[in-house]
Amino acid sequence: MKSTDKTTIPEDLKLSDYLCFAVYSANLAFGKAYKPLLEKLGLTYTQYITIVALWEQDDQTVGSLGEKLFLESNTLTPILKKLEAMGYVERQRDPADERQVRISVTKSGRRLREKTREVSLAHATGLAPDEFVRLQKTIVTMRNNLIESVHAGE
Repeated sequence: MKSTDKTTIPEDLKLSDYLCFAVYSANLAFGKAYKPLLEKLGLTYTQYITIVALWEQDDQTVGSLGEKLFLESNTLTPILKKLEAMGYVERQRDPADERQVRISVTKSGRRLREKTREVSLAHATGLAPDEFVRLQKTIVTMRNNLIESVHAGE
């Protein structure tokens, strides 16, 4: 969705009026709210979303997992090493292409999924279920449009 509207930004615009700051600070609030839930499981937020992505699609390359999580491999690799040390994932060279490392969930990693059923902040957001879904879809659309605009400018 391309916008040709050239609105001027008012000079008295406050930080709280910036959408980017609202999204950024909401992300920080999510992190603080998730922290006590995930600490009980011994996970950080990035470890949690990594394993959630692997539950969704097991046996992925580090590259494809990084794309889904919007993480570079140099950021993702230490997370995967920690999850492997915890016994939740296995890392193996792809026999078809030795340059690729494949990640798969272990039995222990699959059992962890049952423990995470309680990890939800939907209620804490104060949004009705339909509002929650609508907001999530709107944010995904906004993110994808921003990514597209960056690629269009390259």
